[in-house]
Amino acid sequence: MSIPGTNLLRWSAALALTLSSGACASDVTDPVGDSTLAEEDSFAVNAVNPGDPLPGLTEEQLAAFELGEEDFAEVEEADEGLGPVFNNTGCGVCHDQPVTGGASTTNLVEIRYGKTNADGSFDPLSQFGGSLQQLAGIGNSGIPGCEAVNFAQETIPPEANTLGGRLTQPLFGLGLIDGIPDSSFHTLAALQAALFPSTAGRVSIVTNIATGQPDVGRFGWKAVVASVFDFSGDAYLNEMGITNPLFPNESCFNGDCALTAQCDPTPDPEDDGTALENFTNFMTFLAPLPTGPTNAQTVIGAGAFAAIGCANCHVPIAKTGSSTIPALDRKTFNPYSDFLLHDMGSLGDGIVQGSVGAREMRTAPLWGARVRTAFLHDGRAASVRDAILAHAGQGQSARDQFAGLPGFLRNAVVAFVNSL
Repeated sequence: MSIPGTNLLRWSAALALTLSSGACASDVTDPVGDSTLAEEDSFAVNAVNPGDPLPGLTEEQLAAFELGEEDFAEVEEADEGLGPVFNNTGCGVCHDQPVTGGASTTNLVEIRYGKTNADGSFDPLSQFGGSLQQLAGIGNSGIPGCEAVNFAQETIPPEANTLGGRLTQPLFGLGLIDGIPDSSFHTLAALQAALFPSTAGRVSIVTNIATGQPDVGRFGWKAVVASVFDFSGDAYLNEMGITNPLFPNESCFNGDCALTAQCDPTPDPEDDGTALENFTNFMTFLAPLPTGPTNAQTVIGAGAFAAIGCANCHVPIAKTGSSTIPALDRKTFNPYSDFLLHDMGSLGDGIVQGSVGAREMRTAPLWGARVRTAFLHDGRAASVRDAILAHAGQGQSARDQFAGLPGFLRNAVVAFVNSL
């Protein structure tokens, strides 16, 4: 097994040391300005219902959460800045499983595309609107001179020889993930390299759009987004076509920026930052889903999950740093991810984003798996069992060991993941 008994004990001890020593290495900014510090605590995940805010928020923070949720659920129109090209008309239209803020009820899969050259280099085909295909448009904008222009679904150019599906991800608990100190990711990567180098991940370093400085990428299928605030701005532009202070330039329809600028009916930026702040508050304060019931089978499954190496990457525990938000201050929680990049071999999506390679993917958090109906980055797996058996690259060893388990242990691992 990839984690023999000795290594499993060493891994558990190392994780405990990481949490205790790195928990306060950075601060989390309170988006609504509360300055009270809370005592160190564990996050009481089962104290909430799906869609609830984090326990322990102040009245001001609860009001910010509720205002953000309203904005998140709003459906936009073209005269409000929607488009000219977009993927959907509102955040909550896609993020609705099992409640607002979740994954997609329809298991929406978007397409990223590009050209993989003979030398292995990757061209995102930006001149054609790549690498993200927008799925819809506002039609005719009504602007004089633009009568012949119909903004619709973007065309994937024939030059594209690489397509990667992207399943809508749930947003529960993002504030906790945002609060993990950067140092924790670096320490975790070093521990993995020391204890089991064959499956060790690496930290994604990206540019924080809000600060312009290098930062740890922790969000998105390839960990290319550094913060909830950046995530809000990126999604507002790329998913809804609404420009904002972080992303002031439109996505160009099929790469034609001149045509897009000429026929866009709403002046940029279309959001002055108000909606961006509201989205950030909603996602920062949105609690993780409660876990399912525990029984003998799930307890056995948890042990087998760790023993075959799944917990190498799907790390059970994480901890936030110090924060002026009591609900996020030094909280221990259970995302079942290291948020690091791993070479997933044939399971990679083939898309290069910044310094993140074609075969590299961020470890997907497993919390909330019990309400999901599709798994993996492109939604190809209809069950936890199928998702495990599709693992390749650095996940191949755990996959093979899972396949080699007696049937009752395979069922126990699946039951355990389905309880998260």
